[in-house]
Amino acid sequence: MFFTPIPAANARQFVNYSKDHLEDYYQVELKPAQTTIGGLPFTFFAYWSPAAQLHWYVLATQIRCHTVEIVLMNRDTKALEELVRDMNSKMKLPPETGPAGGTGGGNVPVCIKDYANGGNVMERIDPVLTQRRYNAIPVRVVIDKQGKVKHIHFLSAFPDQEKAISDALKLWKFKPYERDGQRLEVETGIMFGRASLPVAPRAQTTTN
Repeated sequence: MFFTPIPAANARQFVNYSKDHLEDYYQVELKPAQTTIGGLPFTFFAYWSPAAQLHWYVLATQIRCHTVEIVLMNRDTKALEELVRDMNSKMKLPPETGPAGGTGGGNVPVCIKDYANGGNVMERIDPVLTQRRYNAIPVRVVIDKQGKVKHIHFLSAFPDQEKAISDALKLWKFKPYERDGQRLEVETGIMFGRASLPVAPRAQTTTN
């Protein structure tokens, strides 16, 4: 959820946005509603293509900072229902799973989008990228209780970019995050390079 171009703050909003921005040749069969998979809540909706006679079942939930979306497609809705029942008996998920996700704390970092902006950054060294490339470089970082970068995970980058950005991030210093008087680790995302373009709302057409 740190990097999605869709204007959604959680899995429930992600599903609602997807439903509201279907192409005109699709039709909503079942509006978004809460369901349970493996004893944990998911947001579910269904749509279909009358021309292709295909049905899609979409299930989404959030596990802390990440939306997990499962998309099933078939001509037979009974087969789709059977697949969902099968998942319900076999899927194992962490307890913080839910339509709005868990915020973390305790033994796991707190998810805070854009924590690496503004006054939270006390010391910053910009990476030196020697080759000019035109790609977005999304980086997930975990910041320890002292405000130092503890973990760096590149979602997409060239090897030379990984090295330059890692070398720089190891020198960054953040304001320690506190909740209820206790310091906690933070997980956040930082975008280097060319940022992804935002998703523009689909134009609405009217007929007289």
